[in-house]
Amino acid sequence: MSAAELSSLTHKSLPLVSKILGELIDDDYVIENGYAHSTGGRRPQMYSLKDGITYIVAVAMDQYITNIAIVNAKNQVIGETETIELHLKDNNDALEILIDFIKRFIVKSGIPKEKFAGIGIGMPGFIDAEKGINYSLLKAPGDSLVKYLAEAIGIPVFIDNDSSLIALAELRMGMARNYKNAMVINLNWGIGLGMIINGKLFRGDDGFAGEFSHMTLFANDKLCSCGKNGCLETEASLYTMVENAIEGIRNGKSTNLKNLSLNRIRDAVNSVMSAAVKGDKFAVELLSDTAFNIGRGVAILIHIINPGQIILSGRGAAAGKLWLAPLQQALNVHCIPRLSANTIVQVSKLGGNAGLMGAACLVIENLSKDYIQKNIVRPKTIVE
Repeated sequence: MSAAELSSLTHKSLPLVSKILGELIDDDYVIENGYAHSTGGRRPQMYSLKDGITYIVAVAMDQYITNIAIVNAKNQVIGETETIELHLKDNNDALEILIDFIKRFIVKSGIPKEKFAGIGIGMPGFIDAEKGINYSLLKAPGDSLVKYLAEAIGIPVFIDNDSSLIALAELRMGMARNYKNAMVINLNWGIGLGMIINGKLFRGDDGFAGEFSHMTLFANDKLCSCGKNGCLETEASLYTMVENAIEGIRNGKSTNLKNLSLNRIRDAVNSVMSAAVKGDKFAVELLSDTAFNIGRGVAILIHIINPGQIILSGRGAAAGKLWLAPLQQALNVHCIPRLSANTIVQVSKLGGNAGLMGAACLVIENLSKDYIQKNIVRPKTIVE
């Protein structure tokens, strides 16, 4: 950023910001990046944090898979991303396994613990991010999951719903940056939703907004994971898509798909999406049916929110543009044309890193002034 941009964001005078930048350069925290491209006037000097100043541990969890990575101050994943299979439901050992996984990953990185600004974790469930509680999964002694994790690992921890953090990533560094209102669909084992309203992530009063997966849309009498019948998840999740694939293969459908198993759900989903991208007719049908059913739910969102953008993200986004036509067809059928006319439907470009980048954004947005001054920057000029 330029000094003028920093002045605007911090609401401090340009001379004061310039003075502090000079001190931070002298103290080896900030570097000059050269001049911005000319727009006709004087080109401004650009600044950034120096590499190695601080890092974030980013953790992206879903019901079956947990990914972890280290993100630097330039929003770059450094080193290797690691993955483990960690089933969260009915697993009393899940919390301790998660703690051990994070601790071992930090040690393996070789980065001193004091260099980490925090740990951001996106996870499924009903989460109160302010209180640090997950009411659905990973029960911790004393209720506060955040406090328990931070004490066990020795680094500040922040948690939020996985779909909300995917939306946060889109808002801060993805397709939603220039949109006032956007809905981010997390295509995963369920169908999550992150809501951006008036340029901010909307969580609702208790933090539970966006339970898209559990809208009752179908009279199918199928029991959902939430305990109710007919939810969107029962007809439109990646898990359901694999169930339908296994049933179709059993009934003699012509396809190159084989050896699919719900016990190896990640491999099964990857196989179906890969086959669809390669043109396997049955796989394309499976994905198209799923997309159309998601579109029925999206039509309701458009009627209520009237967003400028719908972003398809999460694990399922790997199938790319194959989602778009059947979803748009559902909008054609179920949406009032005037309401959907200006809503753009796109597939996220953040790819598989959306959850990790959202977890990193969560840490950045929760860093206190005291923490920044004590641990990241130590300007001689004290700014109140």
